[in-house]
Amino acid sequence: MKNEELLQAAGIKPTPARIMIIKAMSSADHPLSMAEIGDRLETVDKSVISRTLALFKSRDLIHVIQDGSDSVRYELCLSCSHDAALDDDLHVHFHCEVCGKTFCLKDIPIPVLALPSGFRAHSVNYVINGICPDCSAGGF
Repeated sequence: MKNEELLQAAGIKPTPARIMIIKAMSSADHPLSMAEIGDRLETVDKSVISRTLALFKSRDLIHVIQDGSDSVRYELCLSCSHDAALDDDLHVHFHCEVCGKTFCLKDIPIPVLALPSGFRAHSVNYVINGICPDCSAGGF
């Protein structure tokens, strides 16, 4: 699905800034922090990026990942439903403690947990911390 189609499927009007932000996110090979998105889009104001990410989150177009670093990271949600309750794009992430990069491990789904009666989950954040293959090869 094209970037503009992703926006429209989530009920979001495809403005130039939103298209630029979704293109930056879709071209990345890992989840991006707001600062990393800003570095890729120097012409887009940080407040626009922040508001756009909030909109994307409210429409279940992105996943918000807290990987244990100082920054929250964002990645596109490629679920067909754009409904958090029906999200089929949840997966495990790996955060490298050496280089700071966060990787998507799409072949490892987040385990389904049975919560006790009365509890309702709004999000799941499954992050493995360790050392990535590139940093391991460097002797860390």
